[in-house]
Amino acid sequence: MKFTSPGKLASADEMRAALQAIDESLGCDSELLGADGPLGRSIEIDGRRIGNRFAVHPMEGWDAAADGMPSEHTLRRWRRFGQSGAKLIWGGEAFAVQPDGRANPRQLCLHPGADSEAGLTALLAALQEAHRDAGFSTDDLLTGLQLTHSGRFCDPTAAGRAPRIAFHHPVLEERYPLDPSIKVLTDAELESIAESFIRAARLAERVGFGFVDVKCCHGYLLHELLAARSREGKYGGSFENRTRLFVSIVNGIRSVCPNLMIAVRVSITDLYPHDADPDTGEGAPLGMDANIPYRDGFGIDPQSPLNPDFDEPIKFLDLLRSLDIKLVNITIGSPYWCPHIQRPAAYPPSDGYLPPEDPLCGVAAHLKAVRICKQALADLILLGSGYSYLQGYLPNVAQYEIGRGHVDFVGLGRMILSYPEMPADVLRGAALDRKRICRTFSDCTTGPRHGIISGCYPLDEHYRNSPEAKRVYKLRRRPV
Repeated sequence: MKFTSPGKLASADEMRAALQAIDESLGCDSELLGADGPLGRSIEIDGRRIGNRFAVHPMEGWDAAADGMPSEHTLRRWRRFGQSGAKLIWGGEAFAVQPDGRANPRQLCLHPGADSEAGLTALLAALQEAHRDAGFSTDDLLTGLQLTHSGRFCDPTAAGRAPRIAFHHPVLEERYPLDPSIKVLTDAELESIAESFIRAARLAERVGFGFVDVKCCHGYLLHELLAARSREGKYGGSFENRTRLFVSIVNGIRSVCPNLMIAVRVSITDLYPHDADPDTGEGAPLGMDANIPYRDGFGIDPQSPLNPDFDEPIKFLDLLRSLDIKLVNITIGSPYWCPHIQRPAAYPPSDGYLPPEDPLCGVAAHLKAVRICKQALADLILLGSGYSYLQGYLPNVAQYEIGRGHVDFVGLGRMILSYPEMPADVLRGAALDRKRICRTFSDCTTGPRHGIISGCYPLDEHYRNSPEAKRVYKLRRRPV
């Protein structure tokens, strides 16, 4: 490695110095205050009290049945979300609003041939029961369901990818070639998908979820539409047009579920697509100079597409406020074309590239993005991303950010897969279980890239002893 892993830093002071070498405004608390500190404070949203400032990000397991029903693997993962002690569960995982909108053949979805309501009811009940069994009340627990359509990244059956695109994206289509028969979704097709979002929201409300997330991140359909400047018609071109379908979905959900809270996870800024440099194996913006101005991203400077431009992102957040959406999960980039910044990691998945920079720079980009958003719209309740790479210093940085009002919730993704009790341990002042702290080996991504269920194969005994483990180990880009 060309950088020092957080796991090799000797103290929180060293972690602070490493962050401040990137940006002097960043910080890290030396002493953790547990439940009496910032991470233990409750917060109220629309009359709902949420008991602490830890959140669990949506994480797919690629382990549902072909009809979108949960498996025992899925139920186990949701139980672990419940036992974490985190009081905001952001969707459990992405739930496709129709079968052909799945990103993989084993994604949860609303399927006409299955009892989707029973499947979601079982998942929510398992999560809540595990929360109570771990000694926590569910009175201050808020759980939502993330609704998604995968758009360009639809891969709903074993037959292979079946993209549904909002516009032609020359750079991505060079990396992910399209069959010539693939056509841009028509306005009518987009409107039909919007109806599926509304049906899925009604289902979530019946099951008992506290909110739905209308997903606008990571290159999936509604995120792609935010960048659809080259699309013709009422869903492309101007900012108003590019957000029109999203607004229609929100208004449609409100018309049939007036008491259901709506939230949004959004990739608030993007980055020019990266790929492995043929000489070094490191990620690089290959071909960027030939594609400037770059107009196919959201929240990105078209003349300098390695830099964010927050004008439209702030405009989008202001739109959310006008729609009475108060809860927003801020992320950046995409796991498909810039994973080093979207999901900072020391080790890439098998189909990825080596980090082009210290992954701590990716963490810093997440921290700074949500700070900018919070400063612009202080009344929104914002959840931050990108913390897992911090390893044992995650709670120190999280407490620093929450305590200074830079963010309202700290979202944990991969860390929860290996060490679901981390939030509970932090809040009760217990020593962290160092052997279970995520070190971003990326097996949880390598597996799904090859049709294998997702899990923490190095650190979770359930996956380490599974039949799939040997296959994942053989696929690793770097040994662990």
